[in-house]
Amino acid sequence: MARYIGSKCRLCRREGIKLYLKGDRCRTTRCAVERRQYPPGEHGERARRRVTEYGMQLREKQKVKRIYGVLERQFRRYFRLASRQKGMTGENLLRILESRLDNVVYRAGFATSRDHARQMVSHRHFTVNGRIVDVPSYLVKVGDVIAARDSIKEIVKGNLERHGTDTVPWLRVSASDLSVSVVDLPSREHIEIPIEEQLIVELYSK
Repeated sequence: MARYIGSKCRLCRREGIKLYLKGDRCRTTRCAVERRQYPPGEHGERARRRVTEYGMQLREKQKVKRIYGVLERQFRRYFRLASRQKGMTGENLLRILESRLDNVVYRAGFATSRDHARQMVSHRHFTVNGRIVDVPSYLVKVGDVIAARDSIKEIVKGNLERHGTDTVPWLRVSASDLSVSVVDLPSREHIEIPIEEQLIVELYSK
């Protein structure tokens, strides 16, 4: 399976914002974005050129891909799926990305980052409706119950104690049995990431 194996801090610096790709480190003063607020590379500190319309659209697409940890081919597949659904394509796209199993594990507070959640899922540490699912891109549905297996419960419990769980209206987290229920589909106001999804739609519509 193809995946990005380079420096995660470079990605945050390139986008100019915290993408929270390294978990706890991103919440400290060691965060690369706070220490070096300019793009990576030899010429990163030089004045940047005027960004074109295409450049703005491309940056939004790259930002979303990097936040959710997907590569181009999979992202295009998600966009085609979103364009066939009813409603606004941009919102449908974000809803699909939020419904990924690794993102749900992260949103529930069971993992420190989406990358950490992806690793735990692929190592068969979670079940969906009582069945082991080791595919991070698995799309959850309303009514699904995701639970931590015994092999990972101590780590999950520690993550919840340190960070707690975010208030995610479409998820119901049970700290007692370390499970999370999908009670609704995520709406745009529940997806608090700094993204202008319409720019992505315009990019792919050319």
